[in-house]
Amino acid sequence: MATGDLYKMLMEPSTATSLSVEDRHVLASIVVLAAQEAERSGSLADGLGLDRSQLHSLLAAEFPQAFAFLGPLLVEAPVLRSAEEEAIRELLLRFRTRTSPLSPLLATLVARRAMRPNHLWQDLGLNHRSELSGLMNRHFAPLARRNQQDMKWKKFFYRMTCSEEGFSLCAAPVCSDCKDFSLCFGDESGQSLLARNHFLGAAQGLVQVVGA
Repeated sequence: MATGDLYKMLMEPSTATSLSVEDRHVLASIVVLAAQEAERSGSLADGLGLDRSQLHSLLAAEFPQAFAFLGPLLVEAPVLRSAEEEAIRELLLRFRTRTSPLSPLLATLVARRAMRPNHLWQDLGLNHRSELSGLMNRHFAPLARRNQQDMKWKKFFYRMTCSEEGFSLCAAPVCSDCKDFSLCFGDESGQSLLARNHFLGAAQGLVQVVGA
């Protein structure tokens, strides 16, 4: 199934859902990107950080219409987290918005996707950074308020976890004096990974047709 078609399927609300359009978009984007990765690795667990039971519960609650397509990717696989991932997950859980029942799930998903190499908003499958900021403000408001200088979210997570462990992330007394300022506060523009993968998939299909 093409990326766009899977996303459209996931955006169709189930009868029992209470998700807002914004949160459904976030979850759908993460699942679609992880599914693309799972086509190579064979398991959604690696991309989402959820075990088979948790994945089944997520699909049953929010995306039952996608079972036929995603079911084969729900293989039993251990969920292994590095110390770095677990620290970010615990940070998000500690500063979650208490009125949000979705925040524990998102803490797990965001921490797992933060282990990927791109901008965090890209590795969540989102369209731009402002969607990630919206997610943080909705579900991790106490933490979002601490990012007063609008530091890149992944850098901010690392800074928070390091400071709580009692050591400094960098030697500069203030951020404005740091020679690597742009690494923490620079531009976060770029192409959505879902859009890029959709383009690459379409291009590969065209090559196959031309070569047939």
